[in-house]
Amino acid sequence: MNKQQLAAKIWESANKMRSKIEANEYKDYILGFIFYKYLSEQEVKYAKSQDFTDEDIKKLVEEDAETMEFIRDQIGYFISYDNLFSTWINKGRDFDVSNVRDAISAFNRTISTRHKKIFQGIFHTLETGLSKLGDSSGAQTKAIRDLIDLIDDIPMNGQQSYDVLGFIYEYLISQFAANAGKKAGEFYTPHEVSLLMSEIVANHLKDEPEISIYDPTSGSGSLLINIGSSVAKQMQNRNNIKYYAQELKENTYNLTRMNLVMRGILVDNIVTRNADTLEDDWPYFDENDPVNTYNPLYVDAVVSNPPYSQHWDSTDKEADPRYARFGLAPKTKADYAFLLHDLYHLKPTGIMAIVLPHGVLFRGGEEGNIRKNLIESNHIDTIIGLPPNIFFGTGIPTIVMILKQRRTNTDVLIIDASKGFIKVGKNNQLRTSDIKRISDTVIQRIDSPKFSKLVTRNTIRANDYNLNIPRYVDSSDDAETWDIYASMFGGIPHAEIDSLQKFWTAFPALRESLFSAATEHTAQLNSGYLKEIISQHPDVMQYVEAFNLAFNSFSLSLKTELIDNMLTLNIPSKEEELSRDIFNRLVPIPLIDKYNAYQILSDHWEFTAGDLEILQADGFGAARIVDPNMLTKKRAGKDVEVQEGWKGKIIPFDLVQSSILKADLDALTAKENRLSEITSEFSEILDSLDEDEKEHEAINEAKDGFIAAIITKTAKEIRDELKKDEQPEPDSFEEKILKVSALIAEEKTLRKELREETDALHIKTKNTIESLTDEQVNDMLYLKWIEPLVNSLFNLPVQIVNDLSAKLQNLADKYAITYSDTVNQINQTEQQLSLLINELTGSDFDMQGLTQFQSLLKGE
Repeated sequence: MNKQQLAAKIWESANKMRSKIEANEYKDYILGFIFYKYLSEQEVKYAKSQDFTDEDIKKLVEEDAETMEFIRDQIGYFISYDNLFSTWINKGRDFDVSNVRDAISAFNRTISTRHKKIFQGIFHTLETGLSKLGDSSGAQTKAIRDLIDLIDDIPMNGQQSYDVLGFIYEYLISQFAANAGKKAGEFYTPHEVSLLMSEIVANHLKDEPEISIYDPTSGSGSLLINIGSSVAKQMQNRNNIKYYAQELKENTYNLTRMNLVMRGILVDNIVTRNADTLEDDWPYFDENDPVNTYNPLYVDAVVSNPPYSQHWDSTDKEADPRYARFGLAPKTKADYAFLLHDLYHLKPTGIMAIVLPHGVLFRGGEEGNIRKNLIESNHIDTIIGLPPNIFFGTGIPTIVMILKQRRTNTDVLIIDASKGFIKVGKNNQLRTSDIKRISDTVIQRIDSPKFSKLVTRNTIRANDYNLNIPRYVDSSDDAETWDIYASMFGGIPHAEIDSLQKFWTAFPALRESLFSAATEHTAQLNSGYLKEIISQHPDVMQYVEAFNLAFNSFSLSLKTELIDNMLTLNIPSKEEELSRDIFNRLVPIPLIDKYNAYQILSDHWEFTAGDLEILQADGFGAARIVDPNMLTKKRAGKDVEVQEGWKGKIIPFDLVQSSILKADLDALTAKENRLSEITSEFSEILDSLDEDEKEHEAINEAKDGFIAAIITKTAKEIRDELKKDEQPEPDSFEEKILKVSALIAEEKTLRKELREETDALHIKTKNTIESLTDEQVNDMLYLKWIEPLVNSLFNLPVQIVNDLSAKLQNLADKYAITYSDTVNQINQTEQQLSLLINELTGSDFDMQGLTQFQSLLKGE
């Protein structure tokens, strides 16, 4: 299975295994064991690189001081053979919770001095929490054994292009966050928000040969890692990035360290602190050598998602260099304290991105003064309003604020990105196209109606330094208006047709073909067949042809880029290259939103990239691999994995069947269609029975439908009564029963054949995939990767036609019924109702009431 499927499987199992343990706590156990497996396998990998045999590895013990020091000095720690993760697995039923406690204790005493700050106490949360996994040693042992068996499925091959471990770790953190309620904010920034911040920061740092990045409220470390990954795409050497992280809570601080180490970042490039950012700031120094290790920490980028509006102690901090220039944040809201902390640690050319509650834009008092000072000092670069409910555990409206130490421009870019998202579960989520649109707007400083605005400093001054987004960007939908004249007399107002000017600009002669003037104020449609007229108009056909011309060579280009170079292309950067190609092709094509095209690319790329990762990691032969299709089913009340057939590791069965094995599939489909026809014929015959026939024993006993045994028995009796070669009367009950009997026999035969032929086709598909030629593999990958993407892109002009047709139809419907028509309809209805009242009878009081009602209907 691919990394997405493996991650989902591990999460599903882990979520069941945690039972009543809170998600926020259980994450520390599973992530801790994943990290221990990683360290174990890294040690074995290093030992083998130094020509250790399997037998040599079995002899790894602390008592062999020379070997222990040799390994420890290189990788920073030492794990004896008995304490390796793989040894725990091999113990089987002999594994015991004490093995874990002994291993962690041994790990802590064998860390090298140089790596103490990275590894010391990193398993403390796991170690102290083992007792929560069960009421007894036996229960704890079972819970841990189940957990390590689950984790054992995770490959840790260390290939950066196939970062299964990193993906699964991030996936599990996100899933635990989604189930941790308000606790989620302590350790996780949604991946999409991280990516948005990463793209902006990475673009600013793209020309730097060496980079330092810092997260003062690092949580799980995911935000910091995403920033590093984005920056690394634009650097020759990813080892030229130094990571600084600080986190207050110990268990979350441990997550940061684990996450950074498991991403293959050099240990010497990781500097972490477990401390209160506002109370215990850098400069940092080693207590053993304070003079030579003094580091005031000025970095190229600071990224953070601090706790929102928390209380803090501002006592005696007026002279703190972080706050002296701009002022102290109020004691009840530390938002600006975190912001100023981040800004202080920037180099002169640095950039920072911070997530904050919306209130920092407009709250007054001390925060208003700080905001004013930041604007006058020209530090605030961009404000991005995020969609609501985008963070786990809180519905607080949030923003991302971008600040720089030095800026050449003095305006502030304000973006309202609150409308672009999709709903995922209980939360909203930025789409990749939303991230791309926002980051492009920031990087290119685009002024876009209803989305972004470059606001001058003087304008901000005139608004008393209030940065509330709606003051500058109105992203609300235009209110619907009704034209009084058209409402009274009909027709479509010219002004409302003018509102579709972008379409008339793209299709200059279309408007005249669609409309004719009704009055000076209104027009009328020439035909009700809008979609047909629009799609067949020469201007529209020319537009579609221009699109086709722009993209005709795209399939061939994709084949060269993705298939011919599949084993060598750079996967992380290829999507961006393809998006630039699409954007360039769209330059001469009006109306199509390039970010819709980008979303199409992104949706398809997710699966293509997964396949490419497997191919680059496992080789071209991976395309011919067929894996058991494992499903979880209940057996004796327990979840058990069972095999149900096979599935292609990369090439889907249905793709092979619809192309190479199309004749076999068509034959199966024909039989399936015949089965549907038989069901239909059953129903038709049943419906044709009269009341007496329905009371016949064969039907009456069948109750809701035909039962094969009863029908077959009755049919035999009918045949026995008929003379040789004699046929029943046409349309008689006997004929109908015989027809149904024949259909039942045919259905039984068909179902048997379908089962056998479906199974045979499944095996034939398996064999076909395993014996595909190189050319056939390439053909299958073309059908899987390229054809669906190209087809989706070629549907974009069709969507434009549909959009225009829908807008025009709405206009036509809007004024189709005039006010006069409505009044006449009301009058007619009143007259009809009045006449009906004349036919009513009742008591004197009833009749007096009805007479009064008639008077009202007549307007008397």
